[in-house]
Amino acid sequence: QVQLVESGGGSVQAGGSLRLSCTISGYTGPRIAMAWFRQAPGKEREGVAVLNTGGGSTYYADSVKGRFIVSQDTAKYTVYLQIDSVKPEDAAIYYCAAKLRVWTTTLDPIFYDYWGRGTQVTVSS
Repeated sequence: QVQLVESGGGSVQAGGSLRLSCTISGYTGPRIAMAWFRQAPGKEREGVAVLNTGGGSTYYADSVKGRFIVSQDTAKYTVYLQIDSVKPEDAAIYYCAAKLRVWTTTLDPIFYDYWGRGTQVTVSS
């Protein structure tokens, strides 16, 4: 079955950088929509970026444009989320999600079928 595993979370100082990884297993076909979401305590899950593995197109929430970069390593079936100029409000659990055989720009969590367990990002000032 399809599984997603995130890694790379941890503590980072405000202004620093962090790179999260999400590796997919159980599916090696084309056209996966891979998205990153985050959820802070007491807040709703927020979509921040999506990458379409077929072609590599990317889309970002307005709140993170210019600071977050999503990329992929197709050989490793891994998608990355680079977070630069980290802000205190970036502290959250970050999840990756996937939907197979589609191309999308949506950051609606309902759209995605597969989810990882999340990786915690804490920000120190």
